[in-house]
Amino acid sequence: MNIHEYQSKQILREFGVNVPNGRPALNVEEAVEAAKSLSSKVCVVKAQIHAGGRGKAGGVKIAKTLDEVKQYATELLGKILVTKQTGPDGKKVNRLLIEEGSNIEKEYYLGFVIDRVTGKVVMMGSQEGGMEIEKVAAEMPEKIFKEYIDPAIGLASFQANRMAYNLHFKPEAIRKAQAFMMGLYKVFIAKDCSIAEINPLVVTKENDVVALDAKLNFDDSALFRHPDIEALRDETEEDPKELWASREGLNYVNLGGDVACMVNGAGLAMATVDIIKYYGGEPANFLDVGGDSTPEKIATAFQIMLEGGQAKGIFVNIFGGINKCDLVAEGIVKAAEIIAKDGAGMPVPVVVRLEGTNVDRGRQILKDTPIKNVIMAPTMEGGAEQIVKLVEEAKKNA
Repeated sequence: MNIHEYQSKQILREFGVNVPNGRPALNVEEAVEAAKSLSSKVCVVKAQIHAGGRGKAGGVKIAKTLDEVKQYATELLGKILVTKQTGPDGKKVNRLLIEEGSNIEKEYYLGFVIDRVTGKVVMMGSQEGGMEIEKVAAEMPEKIFKEYIDPAIGLASFQANRMAYNLHFKPEAIRKAQAFMMGLYKVFIAKDCSIAEINPLVVTKENDVVALDAKLNFDDSALFRHPDIEALRDETEEDPKELWASREGLNYVNLGGDVACMVNGAGLAMATVDIIKYYGGEPANFLDVGGDSTPEKIATAFQIMLEGGQAKGIFVNIFGGINKCDLVAEGIVKAAEIIAKDGAGMPVPVVVRLEGTNVDRGRQILKDTPIKNVIMAPTMEGGAEQIVKLVEEAKKNA
């Protein structure tokens, strides 16, 4: 789960992590009032969307007067901001952060993430602040320093000290940098974060260490422990189909392609996405229906995949264990009844590969209830190759 920058900074502030003073604004009047409340000669007007690269896209403005705050707020509110992370469609700016300016001397990068190889939290730091950390990692990996944190001990003071010296903080800011790192780690652990990223972290000419930007992402599986975080969710920033799937207990991620896939089990779902790519297709989604699917749940999954016309074909790849093949087949039939009430069949080709528990019964259900555009595939490889071909044919004939 993602939240906005101003929300991230409020959480950091609660843990004693130094952030600039600022207030959110939903309209121009609130933006001007927020600027008036700040004791700063310079204000920063920042678009609030769930995506990085806002500055390069024109979503961050420096205002030296209240008139400029009003002008920039008017320009940004309602604007579609397109960044590398939003994709070509961009995201609409519905809110702003009005923040006091900082007297910047040097910019850094600091972040905490989970390292999947070691199973530990890793603190990463770089002197190349303000840049995309992915670009630094690809082009200048030697400029990224890492500290792997023992979960039984937590971030040790000597590790924060070593990171501060590796990043060449000036002597007057060393202790403040160490305290900042310790505070950010506390936020990461206390709030079950998956990412806590400060880019840029700045040292001011007054020797303050400040989070000029902040990004906190949270482990969805731990949100039940944090109703305060759940309350910060901005559904207008999330994919409607992902929200719909979440409410129905389905694990759905929109991948932007046109070959939809419905699978049970995260591992098989990832393998299915890979094999669609292998045969030249572009996966539309990751969709794990789980191990306890009912026909109604399967039917809902079809409705989600077909919503908006993104999917030009669907690959159903089920290895039945707890999730029985006959229930999946019943769900496909039910989906066809809901989606194609006039008996016209599925609106796009559907290739089905079933294996596992009650597979013979499941195949018989689909055979006895012939649905137009539904094709049985004997293997995963054959099914993936077939659906990619069918989608390509459909696109050529469109």
